[in-house]
Amino acid sequence: QVQFVESGGGLVQPGGSLRLSCAASGTDFSSYILAWYRQAPGRQRELVARITRFGSVIYADSVKGRFIISRDNSMSTVFLQMNSLTPEDTAVYYCNTFPAMAYWGKGTLVIVSS
Repeated sequence: QVQFVESGGGLVQPGGSLRLSCAASGTDFSSYILAWYRQAPGRQRELVARITRFGSVIYADSVKGRFIISRDNSMSTVFLQMNSLTPEDTAVYYCNTFPAMAYWGKGTLVIVSS
């Protein structure tokens, strides 16, 4: 069964940094595009960043230059380094494939607040 387990969220002050991790299991994800999504309160889930097996990346305009996505194919793990965080980055962050599979993890909550 496919599973995504996200971790690394927390409370951080504006301008701070966090590193999120996601372990994917249940199939061989090495050939999939992996991605991070987020859902802020009262808003729809949105794509934040995605990365191919070869390391090619695409970011949402709102995070470009601040977030860095990376992956470890051998471990089916994807990371999101988030820098210069703002309150607008407050959301539950999820990982999945791109396009997303039907299965979603519980996500990890990021709160940016002073």
